[in-house]
Parts: sequence; C-alpha cells; structure tokens
Amino acid sequence: MLEEGDAAPDFSLTGSDGKKHSLKDFKGRTLVLYFYPKDDTPGCTIEAKCFNARMADLRKEGAEVVGVSADDLDSHNRFISKYDLGFLLLSDPDKKTIKGYGAYGSRGIFGMGTLRKTFIIDKNGKVIKIFPKVHADGHDLEVLEFLKKSKN
Repeated sequence: MLEEGDAAPDFSLTGSDGKKHSLKDFKGRTLVLYFYPKDDTPGCTIEAKCFNARMADLRKEGAEVVGVSADDLDSHNRFISKYDLGFLLLSDPDKKTIKGYGAYGSRGIFGMGTLRKTFIIDKNGKVIKIFPKVHADGHDLEVLEFLKKSKN
C-alpha cells in the first residue's frame, strides 16, 4: 500500500493532449495526481470543475493538476470540451496505474472500480500527501490549503 513519504510509482499513460506522459515529465513541479471513476458523471464533473476554477491559485502554489481515469481519449476530450477544462487528463484503460496507486477497489453498490483518491507528489517524485477518500465538492480547497501549509 502506497504511503506518504514513499516514492511515487512511475507511469506511462497517454494524455488528452495526445502525448505519452510519465512521472518524470513533472519533475521539478508539485503534481496533484487525482484519480476519478468516470468522465462526465455528477461527482467527477463537480471535482473537475472545482479544480478548473481553482487552477490559477493551484499553479500559483507551484502545482500542476492531472486527472486519471480508465476512460479513453475520446471520452476525455469530450469531457474537457464540454466543461472547458484547462488541465491534462490521462487515460489508463488497463487500470495498471490506477491499481498501482491503490485507487481501485469496491465502490459499494457500484461494484469494483476506480476510487476517488488524490496524491500530491513533490518536485522530487515523493508522495507528500494522500487524500484517501475524496468528497468531490470542495476538494480543490482542501488541496490548495495543504499546498499553502506545506510551503511554510
């Protein structure tokens, strides 16, 4: 089980920009890597829109937000276009990265699937914060508050 202080697992996933991305692409920046169940569903839409609205503040704190789900790139691009999202979404159709980060498990009545979890990874690739059970609405503020406190 991944814990705070551990090295973040590497990944190689295709992004909504059509390029392959890995952990090393974010070296030197703080990465807010958030996992979510499905594009354009109520909770996932709320979470994405909240992060999007808070993007300038998060970037001011030196953080880059990246979302990960098992959805394909067409789904990601429709989701981005529909809500004018200004951050990268990564596609993990085989769920290898999702499982590697421990973001896969029982979703109660929805069965097994991607869990809503967020990992904050420092500029050297170390996990500095895990939000294991995320409530979509207001999570952006939780993340921002953590980033501000961690600078002190």
